[in-house]
Amino acid sequence: QVHLVESGGGSVQAGGSLRLSCAASGYTHTSRCMGWFRQAPGKEREGVAVIDSDGSTDYADSVKGRFAISQDNAKNTLYLEMNSLKPEDTAMYYCAADRDPTCDILVMLTAGSPLVDDWGQGTQVTVSS
Repeated sequence: QVHLVESGGGSVQAGGSLRLSCAASGYTHTSRCMGWFRQAPGKEREGVAVIDSDGSTDYADSVKGRFAISQDNAKNTLYLEMNSLKPEDTAMYYCAADRDPTCDILVMLTAGSPLVDDWGQGTQVTVSS
């Protein structure tokens, strides 16, 4: 059975940094796309950053240059390094997986939820001004 477990959320002041982690288990292959999504109160869930099995990445315009997604296949762990955080980054952050071996990172980033096979439980990030 597949599991995604996030950690690393918390409260920081604007300009600060956080590193989110997502431990994945139960997958039989690494040919998939992984990503981070977020949802703020009263807003729809949106794609933040995605990565495929070759290491190609894509980001939402709002986080380009500030966030970095990476993965350690040996540890089955996905990361999101978040720098220069802004109050508008405040949201619940979710780890996600598209198990289709032919997945496309841009499509996953923009289409979001309909393509996601697995979700983590979420970790809260709060940025104060």
